[in-house]
Amino acid sequence: MKSAQDKGVEAVNQEFKKYEQVNKNQTYHLSEKEGKEQFDEEYEIKTSDMSLYLHGGEKGKKEFARQLGEAMRGIGFTILSGHGIDPSLYKEAEKKIAEFFETTTREERMKFHAKRVGSVNQGYFPMKETTIIHPDLVEGWVFCRRAFNMDNDPNYKESDFWPRPGYEPFFRKIVLEHEKLILPIMQSILTYLGCDPTLYDNKLTGTNFGFRLNYYPAISKEDDESGAGRMLGHEDVDLFTILPAQSVDGLQVLNRENMKWIRLKAPEGAIILNTGDYMQRITNDLLPSTTHRVSKPINKKMNNTPRISLPMAVYVWEDEILEVLPNTGTPKYDPIRAEEFHTKITSKYYGDDYSKPKNK
Repeated sequence: MKSAQDKGVEAVNQEFKKYEQVNKNQTYHLSEKEGKEQFDEEYEIKTSDMSLYLHGGEKGKKEFARQLGEAMRGIGFTILSGHGIDPSLYKEAEKKIAEFFETTTREERMKFHAKRVGSVNQGYFPMKETTIIHPDLVEGWVFCRRAFNMDNDPNYKESDFWPRPGYEPFFRKIVLEHEKLILPIMQSILTYLGCDPTLYDNKLTGTNFGFRLNYYPAISKEDDESGAGRMLGHEDVDLFTILPAQSVDGLQVLNRENMKWIRLKAPEGAIILNTGDYMQRITNDLLPSTTHRVSKPINKKMNNTPRISLPMAVYVWEDEILEVLPNTGTPKYDPIRAEEFHTKITSKYYGDDYSKPKNK
């Protein structure tokens, strides 16, 4: 009998239920089954206007918290407008990411092959090797806080993390811009839940994150016919993910209410924001870690166009304890150390040994 991992594109998420650390009752195929899926063409992902928080005083902050909380509670996704980040930075990033993957050699990239550091698998993921489950049609590279000289560490060496000089300073600009959004987002979520809005300020000041560069190359005829998707259906393992809108479509979100998929295409310059497993755990299931995937473009002619994305997953450091927040009902989950929580879940992607404690 085939293991769940061996089933590849034929697997469904519930075959990996033993790894989950929050309740996930939805069942879905990890890769889109063309002609067999149902799509929700009517559901509209809500927009949350962050300019209310930034420029609207106390009244504006309360309204933004309401918008954000209602969007997240409904589906775990929102489109963030008014965030104040220059859209031209994201346009330049798409060019830089394409250059990053198209001009470096595989040999250069493999020197940074992904390995676990703390909770997170960091470094380069070759094509079809993002996980051991499903042959995703993507190359990726995960950079955590340690890869950026954000804290002026005298021992920091760019060459320890980056295959060529010059990329770290550019992508650090984006990370620093995104870092400014972390506390306003978390404070607004806590306000919506009736908690002290500063409860996570210390945990999320200078916190860890996973900044991922995704390069989805043109899709070959063979890969198109294989049934593989660009990225498998999954839920993020984080508090929330900050994802600038992409120029090539493919992002799909599962509506748990009717088990139909929503094709999400955000306006240029907007940010797509979604909650993850850490958030579902601490909010006692009130804010769901919502399923999403990257499928091939609707227009087959776009198969020849590479797709670029740059999500930033926001975590807490490994020694932090994840506890159910006050005002969220009788706790369904016991307190758990963040590293244990994170690695138990991600063992489904990297193998059961991934969650074994590392020697310090």
